[in-house]
Amino acid sequence: QVQLVESGGGLVQAGDSLTLSCAESGRTGSAHVMGWFRQAPGKDREFVAGINRSGNTKIYAESVKGRFTIFRDKSRNTVYLQMTNAKPEDTALYYCAASINYVSRDSEEYEYWGQGTKVTVSS
Repeated sequence: QVQLVESGGGLVQAGDSLTLSCAESGRTGSAHVMGWFRQAPGKDREFVAGINRSGNTKIYAESVKGRFTIFRDKSRNTVYLQMTNAKPEDTALYYCAASINYVSRDSEEYEYWGQGTKVTVSS
C-alpha cells in the first residue's frame, strides 16, 4: 500500500508563490509516476501537472504552464508543486496521486491519492 500526504497549502495573495509537497510512504521500492490534481468548489477535479519516475518528463495543464513547476526528490520520496504568480482561479483543494503506469493527465490512471491540501489565492 502507498500513502500520500500533501502539505504546504495556505492563503496567499495574487502574484505570490507557494510550494506544495507530497510525501510518499509505504511501498516506495519502485518509484511511481506522480501527478497533481485540483478541485475548486463546485467544479470537477482537474489535472495540474505530472512527472515520470526519473523526473525528466513533466506535463502540465495549459492553465498553469509557465507558472507551476513539478519536481521530485527521490531520496526523500517527495514530489513538489512550485506555484508562482498565483491567481484567484488557482484556488482549490490540491491532491497528489501516484501511478504504476505512464505519466498521464487522466485521473483514472492513478491508483493512490492523498487527502489534499487547500490553496486559497486572494485577489
